[in-house]
Amino acid sequence: MNKREIIAISFIVTLLTSNILATKLIVLGPFILPAAVIIYPFCFMNGDILTEVWGFKYAKKVIIAGFAANVFLTLMIYIGQILPPAPSWPLQEAYLSIFAPVPRIVLGSLVAYLFGELTNSLALERIKDITGTKLLFLRTIGSSIIGQLFDTVIFISIAFAGTVPINVLLQIMLGQYLFKVALEAIGGTPLVYLLIGWAKKGDHIDSTNSL
Repeated sequence: MNKREIIAISFIVTLLTSNILATKLIVLGPFILPAAVIIYPFCFMNGDILTEVWGFKYAKKVIIAGFAANVFLTLMIYIGQILPPAPSWPLQEAYLSIFAPVPRIVLGSLVAYLFGELTNSLALERIKDITGTKLLFLRTIGSSIIGQLFDTVIFISIAFAGTVPINVLLQIMLGQYLFKVALEAIGGTPLVYLLIGWAKKGDHIDSTNSL
């Protein structure tokens, strides 16, 4: 397994993990957030590494693969819900309460992910066209500011518009957006520097290869 395959797998693992964690709401300071916020920004971080080292063309293929894996996960969870539980297993209601997301939330997550990740990777490559190989932090943070904006606004709009007052909707958007960008900037950027250095060291980089 080469380095870009490791990063690609990490990208998809963090994506799927975040979708499972999203079923729980947590409190962090003044914010009520899905537990997925502790890992989802690192999905963007892996996307940054793929784009920075192997180019947008390869990153787009991994993003689409992640989308397909996300759809597959959702389908399998749904099949698990409708399969008849064993009479001796008393946890069907608990299972449904955790793994039966409202359809519009699933739709919001899928659409937001696709637009957010593609925008993030495309923005990073465009910023790189301007900065060259210097100022990596500017590319990773700048692309996250753009990508996470699309991701947050699209997800919250599809999932919750009409269910809460508009001022509450905007507060949820702002809280999640600021938290995700801050986490990726503070925690993700140093890791990006380390992992990009690791990925480039002694590895043949060819952004033209397919998955």
